[in-house]
Amino acid sequence: MRCSISKLISLSALAVSTVSAAWRFQDGSVSIQTKGAGVGSGQKETLSSNSERSKVLSLGVADTLKIVLTTLDGSTPKRPHQAFLTLRQQEKELEESFPLSVKDNGKAKVELTQKDLPFQFLTSSKPIEVKIVLASFGSTGPLVQPVFKLDVPRDSASPISIPEPPQRYGKLEEIHHIFRADPQSPPVVISGFFTLLIIGTVPVLLAGWVLLGANFTHLNKALNGAPVSHALFFGSIVAMEGVFFLYYTTWNLFQTLPVAGLLGVVAIVSGSRALTEVQERRLAGER
Repeated sequence: MRCSISKLISLSALAVSTVSAAWRFQDGSVSIQTKGAGVGSGQKETLSSNSERSKVLSLGVADTLKIVLTTLDGSTPKRPHQAFLTLRQQEKELEESFPLSVKDNGKAKVELTQKDLPFQFLTSSKPIEVKIVLASFGSTGPLVQPVFKLDVPRDSASPISIPEPPQRYGKLEEIHHIFRADPQSPPVVISGFFTLLIIGTVPVLLAGWVLLGANFTHLNKALNGAPVSHALFFGSIVAMEGVFFLYYTTWNLFQTLPVAGLLGVVAIVSGSRALTEVQERRLAGER
C-alpha cells in the first residue's frame, strides 16, 4: 500500500505537534511583601514559562513570597494533576516542593515564608533555584521550568533552630565501668567500744540467772539425759555469734545466709529436743 508524500508530511506534522504539546502557564507573577509595610509595597516581578529571570529575589525574615499564575493545557486554562513550586539547593543537593493551590479554571497561587523552609535552606550561602512543575495524565508533556533564584538572608537577632542529628547505630566508644567500693567496717575504736559494752552485760546476765533461781547443779543431769541436743543447741548459738562476727568483718551477705540458715535449722531441732528433756525433769519434780 502506497501513501502520498503529502499524507506523510501531514502525519509527521501531527506527530510533532502532539509530542511538543506541553503544560505551561501565563499571567505569572511573584511578589515579596514585608509584614506591616502596607499594600502595594515590596517587589513584584513577572514570570514566564519559557525563561528564567536573571534577577535574584530576596526573602527576608518578615517577608512573604507569593506566586500567582494560570496553568494552561496547550492554550486552554485547565487544572493539572500536579502543580508544585520546587526549591533546589545545588550546593547541598537539597530539594523541597510546595503544592500550588489550583482552581478548575487554572488559577493557581502559593505563599511561602522563611518559617516554611527547611533549616538547610536557611544555612545556605548560595541562592536557591526556584522551579514551577506542572504535569497531568494524558498526552500533554510536563513542565519543569526554572523561573528565578531566591536569596534567603538571615537576621542575626533571630538564631536558626537546628535540630539534633538523628541517632545512628554503630560502634561506640568503650565504656569503663566504675563500681562502687565495698562497704568498710566502722573504725576500730567504735567497734571495740560496743564490743566491751556487750561483754559487760554478761556478768549482769549471770547475776540475773542467780537471782531468778537458776540451778547449775542440774548440768550433769541435762548432759546425761540429752547430751547431743544440749551440745548442738549451745554450739549453734555460739556458732551463730561467730557468723555475725565474720559478716561484720569479712563475709558478704551471700556467704552469711547459707551458714546462718544451716545453723538456724540445727538450733531449732536440737533446741526442741533439749527443751523436751528439761520438761521431763520438771514434770518429775526435779526442778
